[in-house]
Amino acid sequence: MRYGDEDRESQNVEDRRGERGGFRFPGGFPGGGQGTRIQIPIGGGGMSLSTIIIIGVILMLLGVNPLDLLSGGGQYPQVPQLPGQTSEAPPRRLPGQQANRGPDIPGLPGGTAVRTGDDMKRFVSQVLADTEDVWTKVFSNFGRRYSEPSMVLFSGATRTACGTGMAQMGPFYCPLDRKIYIDLSFYDMMKRRFDAPGDFAQAYVIAHEVGHHVQKLLGIADKVQELKMSMDERESNALQVRMELQADCLAGVWANLNDQVKNRLQPGDVEEGLNAASQIGDDMIQRRTQGTVVPDAFTHGSSEQRVRWFKRGLEGGEVAQCDTFNTNSL
Repeated sequence: MRYGDEDRESQNVEDRRGERGGFRFPGGFPGGGQGTRIQIPIGGGGMSLSTIIIIGVILMLLGVNPLDLLSGGGQYPQVPQLPGQTSEAPPRRLPGQQANRGPDIPGLPGGTAVRTGDDMKRFVSQVLADTEDVWTKVFSNFGRRYSEPSMVLFSGATRTACGTGMAQMGPFYCPLDRKIYIDLSFYDMMKRRFDAPGDFAQAYVIAHEVGHHVQKLLGIADKVQELKMSMDERESNALQVRMELQADCLAGVWANLNDQVKNRLQPGDVEEGLNAASQIGDDMIQRRTQGTVVPDAFTHGSSEQRVRWFKRGLEGGEVAQCDTFNTNSL
């Protein structure tokens, strides 16, 4: 990805690295919390008829498809051009193209080397700033205000309004305090354990969690949480999968629109994002950790599903295409 020292860094980053231990809030994470990523996900493939009916109730409860609020009923405008940017977007890079990146330069944005310390903090702050710019414009286009989330960097464990956040959980979004939590060591694990290196893969993780924040602002997250409370585990997992796949799609939409106005993507970046989506699918993680795949235990979706929905948002750049709740086919 193309980032430099001149690129804006978000002011919504709280650095708690170095703090020791996390305060345990009573009750822990409510229902697992949307966006909460367990190190060994186990969760929900096929959908029962009752679950399909319940999903349809979401739209009835809201009175309208929330995504239509940001899509004009299907017509999704392009993000306005930023000053100093050219109107010509680079050709979309699809899977199968060979990456052609420059040599790894430790500590410099754009290299493929793992960043550490202040370099990594700067990178994630720049990515978060890009999400702020894109979603602020998207919401503004339809007369809505985008409330920016905060991102907390921590080491090991930290306090959150949803309970104690731990590095083993991976990055997650807490809807109660509207903050994204990430232990930056997760990126090293992505490279070494999940074979998902690269700066765009790292940006995809942040964009996914910001997607959960968008769901919170649109009321989707609260309705899903409410419905899950009356479901059995299998149905709750299946509904959570739809939440996660929508966040993947929204991450793809962000990448598309961000590239249009800031020309961030480089050859090989799209492949990195798609590979990351594939490597952290529930089926892939279950094979690594327990040797068998249990679809009813999926909570984030299979590798194929995660790639499909991220790619759908990335290629289309339209929020309206991210309605994972109103489809029988994921």
